[in-house]
Amino acid sequence: MYSTFASTTDADALEESPFLFDQAQDDLMSISGPHESPHLKPQAYNTVPMSGLNHFSYGQYNESTPSSIHLGDTCDLSDSISSGYVNGYERSYAPSPLHYPHTLRSSLLNGYSTKTSSNGDGKAGTDNPGLYNTNSLKFSDTIPVMHSSKEATASDNATASSPGVLSYDSKPSSTPELSHSKESLNPQQRSNSSPIKGKPSEFRANSSIPTALSWEEFARQTILAAESSRLNPFALHPEEYKLLREHVTHAQVTVYLNIRNAILRLWTRNPLVYVTLGEAVGCAREKRYFGLAQVAYQWLLRNGYINFGCVDIPNPTAAIPRRTKGGHQKTVIVIGAGMSGLGCARQLEGLLAQLGDHWVNEGGKAPKVIVLEARPRVGGRVYSHPLRNQNNSTIPEGHRCTAEMGAQIVTGFDHGNPLNALIRGQLGIPYHGLRDNTILYDHNGTIVERSHDTLVEKLYNDILERASVYRNKPATFRTVEGDRNLILFGRDPSDTGGASISTLENSNTPLPANANTTASTTEEKPSSGVEKLAGRAYQLTAGFNPNTTAAEAAIAMGWQLKPGASPNQTLELDKMAKSVDYPTLGETMDYGIKQYQEFIDLKPRDLRLLNWHHANLEYANAASVNQLSLSGWDQDIGNEFEGEHTQIIGGYQQVPRGLWQCPKKLDVRFKTVVKSIQYNTNEHYNGKSVKVECTNGEIFEADQVVLTTPLGVLKSGSINFHPPLPDWKQAVIERMGFGVLNKVILVYEEAFWEKDRDMFGLLNEAEHRESLDTKDYSLNRGHFYLFWNTIKTSGRPMLVALMAGDAAHYAEASSDDCLVKEVTGRLKQMFSPKSVPLPSETIITRWRKDPYARGSYSYVGPKTQVGDYDVMARPHGPLYFAGEATCGTHPATVHGAYLSGLRAAAEVIESLVGPLKIPNPLVEKKVKLEHPSQSNVPEARKMEPDPTQPSSRNALQLRDEDYEASIIGAILNEIGERPVKPGRAGINPFLLYTKDYWYICKQDCDEARRKDTGDPNAKASKTEIRSALGLMWRMASLEVKKPYLDQTQNARDDAAANAASFKERLASWDREAARIRQEYIRNNPPPGGNEDVILNSRTAIEMGAGKRLRRI
Repeated sequence: MYSTFASTTDADALEESPFLFDQAQDDLMSISGPHESPHLKPQAYNTVPMSGLNHFSYGQYNESTPSSIHLGDTCDLSDSISSGYVNGYERSYAPSPLHYPHTLRSSLLNGYSTKTSSNGDGKAGTDNPGLYNTNSLKFSDTIPVMHSSKEATASDNATASSPGVLSYDSKPSSTPELSHSKESLNPQQRSNSSPIKGKPSEFRANSSIPTALSWEEFARQTILAAESSRLNPFALHPEEYKLLREHVTHAQVTVYLNIRNAILRLWTRNPLVYVTLGEAVGCAREKRYFGLAQVAYQWLLRNGYINFGCVDIPNPTAAIPRRTKGGHQKTVIVIGAGMSGLGCARQLEGLLAQLGDHWVNEGGKAPKVIVLEARPRVGGRVYSHPLRNQNNSTIPEGHRCTAEMGAQIVTGFDHGNPLNALIRGQLGIPYHGLRDNTILYDHNGTIVERSHDTLVEKLYNDILERASVYRNKPATFRTVEGDRNLILFGRDPSDTGGASISTLENSNTPLPANANTTASTTEEKPSSGVEKLAGRAYQLTAGFNPNTTAAEAAIAMGWQLKPGASPNQTLELDKMAKSVDYPTLGETMDYGIKQYQEFIDLKPRDLRLLNWHHANLEYANAASVNQLSLSGWDQDIGNEFEGEHTQIIGGYQQVPRGLWQCPKKLDVRFKTVVKSIQYNTNEHYNGKSVKVECTNGEIFEADQVVLTTPLGVLKSGSINFHPPLPDWKQAVIERMGFGVLNKVILVYEEAFWEKDRDMFGLLNEAEHRESLDTKDYSLNRGHFYLFWNTIKTSGRPMLVALMAGDAAHYAEASSDDCLVKEVTGRLKQMFSPKSVPLPSETIITRWRKDPYARGSYSYVGPKTQVGDYDVMARPHGPLYFAGEATCGTHPATVHGAYLSGLRAAAEVIESLVGPLKIPNPLVEKKVKLEHPSQSNVPEARKMEPDPTQPSSRNALQLRDEDYEASIIGAILNEIGERPVKPGRAGINPFLLYTKDYWYICKQDCDEARRKDTGDPNAKASKTEIRSALGLMWRMASLEVKKPYLDQTQNARDDAAANAASFKERLASWDREAARIRQEYIRNNPPPGGNEDVILNSRTAIEMGAGKRLRRI
């Protein structure tokens, strides 16, 4: 009945089938339907041509709409129907079924080898062998490098440089990783200076600050750039604080922040082009702050805030002949070619190129980077499995129909997600925005009413909030804030010198007169946020309003109390939370549900709904809620990214493939399974510190090794360490949890479900039918609890059923036949009376059996301690660690894995070149210029301009400028200034509500604090007030919310109307300005007679925003 072979084009498919997809080696990975004959694996896909890969240009790149652009910046309202990139221009204003890419998208990211041609005008033409290099992907040297110079200009209709020509391998390949692993992809280097090396005399203050922008608009863009980079625009990062505290005054902190934010602005506006040191220094407004700019640039560079990802960074030192001292070249080995490993290796290659002078000065070679990967592919737990049938695809041509075996969702591009720059800014991969339109089916196939679903969800959130009081206290760190008002308006303070921050901290020296904060301050890690899961958002706060009992909260939600129940009844969770050494979230919440049952009448369907939300948390953590630490399960709270959740069209694996191949291939050794690691922690050891032995007999020697292997592999002990890892490292490996999530992927010939609904949930019955005991639901609640409809991302009618919590382990132990039969039966109940056939292809994941993963992702187990993620990340001698389990701020995510790779790369670079050096003095003292006495100079000479001075101008220049000024005066007098791009509404109903109720809530919280502590002077913290306000808003009636919602909607409508008319008003102004210029020149001929030149010129006022630089 079923085929024993997978019909795919990935050579690794059959090799992974015994442990990843099936129970035993003779089980199935890809299951044929009953009407099909055994389908053997073909040699390769048919190549699909993609047009437009050559001679393309880009529009301006921005962060996504909510955080960095105003409505109307890049497209008018009529185009605002999708998000992503369309022909190089961003469209990100409303959810869309399809987000098309700009043309940077590489066909190799999909595993396709495309053969396209271009006539140079963007149109497809006949094949031209001269356009292709059969062994390489090259960025043409025609790519201009836009420096901060007065010669750097841009046309009126383009603000980004053209990267030139991309050439791709034209050979079809069934396994792109293996077939290309030996190829060399050296890009043609652009002729430019080193991005690091530069003489101070070459730097120019203000050269990277656009003159056509107001200071307020410039400040807005820099602040958004910092927020889009996970940095506080108004305060130093804790590491910046440690670096600068002894070298800067309080006023200079503001200067530094303005420079740092401006550098980030350069990068976020166009991550296709690296930021040079000259551009960074051009963000300083005075020459004496060049040192601050260089420190800011180097810190951002090393720590992966700029110049990261698939950006082409030339290494001008590579061509410099050098005399090596003994010919020694260091080696860095990265183990694992997942997102963390590839991200680390790519970042190391970029940093080594940008810091090349270090090795040139020492007469040696820059270290080489080698990646060892056990699988025959890249991606690790990011794996897009190609479907057997690639016909009748509904996704853009050139993309494979794939199923996501592992990672599937991008959880928001805004507020600092590095995948924003990778996916949208560099690789141009298309994506689909998910709609929050989840519908729930009961276990018998009936649809759950939305009102009932909402009512139970409120109850679940209330219990979750009450359990949050047992959360670990948020971490604190020391930092320094700048002058917020000056930063908001883009101004530098008056810097007259003074004591350094460290001096102020250690003495009673008063602050400058205009300083309104202490020298340094203590900030808390965020303690509230939104847990976004599968289309549902659970608001998590630092606590709840203690003045509201559980019964009162239930009444406010809409529940009816049982007869005789008192409104004073509430939940007492201490008995459960404090009765055991390692309490869990699940047990505590179940105890809360049981207490709620005492005074509200919960039906079996309510229990099924509550356990569906349990399953949703189990999906997020890859573990049963009964295995999650009560005090630390959400230790990453407050670090969530914003924006709609999205899925990648054509496969998430395009992202790691892009990191591997662009701009040139990394040295990845496939099918290289690490067996043991022998290392020496002696810093003065002369030889290679690490020896890596592989199962194939190969031995690699290295100076540093970065381990990005999953936590599950480290737990399994499959890699032997000699000597063994220290106790502090081994203990944290054992304490942390590593869970499993599995999928049952069903491919059909036709869809029998709603094609426009992205997901739908399924409630599961208890072990004992209609049970009112929540414990009876734990085993079954995760069975197919959620279905993803992936038609718009896979190109085929496909459903992905999730197996979460205990159900994930059930999938590992069950046969394919059993799972397919079970899920088909459930679907028949849900979509009756429609006919539900058996799937034509089925793929089942079993990540626990994968020897190179041993599970899905990490979670905070009951015995996990505060700071364990940081301990996992801590290096040990020449061994460095990366991976999602080492990223405490973003664990269990693809972006967290990538960020950990950037962090590990920074640690390796510091071990190679040393810590960042701070010049002394960092800021030159302000010198008051004294004019020499001119008593001996004749009076006539005093009046003569010095022709050798750059500030002197000849009469011709002055005459032309005066004439241009008169033209501008005529334009402004007649039609006024050029229309300004309208800003977004920027109004949030909750913020409006907060403004009105802050002091009312503060009084209540202060009173509660005084009552709890017995201190008549006690006051509630801002965090407590914010948490209480959040609860008040959620519990407020629609009548209370309506004025704020209406005000927000009116502001959005006004902004949309302004945006809709902006283009028309702008075009009209431009036409009138051109007409007035022509008439003025005709009526008032220029004195020099150069009418044609002046007629075709346009001043900055006529061009609107600054177009002088490709980022500005």
